[in-house]
Amino acid sequence: MKLSVDRTLCDGNGVCMGIAPDVFDIDDDLNLHIVDEIPDDPAIQAQVRQSVTSCPVLALSLEE
Repeated sequence: MKLSVDRTLCDGNGVCMGIAPDVFDIDDDLNLHIVDEIPDDPAIQAQVRQSVTSCPVLALSLEE
């Protein structure tokens, strides 16, 4: 599993961070940072999948 963000689409709304706070961080300028691009923990992987499908601007992608 490898996670990536399309920074041209991301608006820093924070939905992903609310679902997977151990993976995502948003700075004061609303820039998304992926803290863990390749999570090992199955519980966190489930959160990442939910984050990808919940992104309202479709800025997240996942390679399995």
